[in-house]
Amino acid sequence: MNDQAAAKRWWAQAILIGGVIAAVCLPLGALGTKLGLWPFTGGFMLLAAGAVLATLASFLGVIAYIVSLRKKLMAERPTLLIGIFLGVVVLAILGTQYSAASSVPPIHNISTDTLNPPQFDKIVAIRSAAQANPLAYDAEALAPQQTAAYPWVKPLTLMAPVDEVVDRAEAVLRGMGMEIVSVNKTTGLVEATAATFWFGFKDDVAVRVQAAADGGTRVDVRSISRVGQSDLGANAARIGDILNGIGG
Repeated sequence: MNDQAAAKRWWAQAILIGGVIAAVCLPLGALGTKLGLWPFTGGFMLLAAGAVLATLASFLGVIAYIVSLRKKLMAERPTLLIGIFLGVVVLAILGTQYSAASSVPPIHNISTDTLNPPQFDKIVAIRSAAQANPLAYDAEALAPQQTAAYPWVKPLTLMAPVDEVVDRAEAVLRGMGMEIVSVNKTTGLVEATAATFWFGFKDDVAVRVQAAADGGTRVDVRSISRVGQSDLGANAARIGDILNGIGG
């Protein structure tokens, strides 16, 4: 009887450990990528491992808890519940991310001007050194998807001098925590780099400020991810925040 009870306790502890490791895999994979301990593919592998462990902890934990109820094993129940809870939390977090990715097109290059998107200058060399995604904007492939998913991503027109709007754009980007790469008032171009909190993924931003043909000043913004295929809508959301900040 004692050996059987010990085996049951070990079983419950194994499920708890699986849930704990699954929960640790999420921040570990993200922060390790951000700190440069491994490439983003390594971080994603840790997330995948966390998903597998969370599924096992949840599924086997439920079975084990049912067994503990039937056999009246009181001591194992709290341990099993914690393991199940951790597994469910991990799956919920990953499920939310998957849902976000599925709700937007798998693109990462967004521009308010799809025919003549803002062109990068100083950032070109940085992206080349980082072996980042290509900078070319394929309007035929990207514009229809972008317009359907983010119809509000459009140029902004202001009744203010170009120099003033350039200064405002720089201030907005700094206020959003971006690293300013260059500010060229002659061309009206402001370049900056944004980094995500967890993985530290870097997205490059270009704000182009020009005199509008019909008067006023036109602002175009482009945001593109350095790695990955889908940005989960982050670039479009960033453009919206930038436009709101400059326009406000």
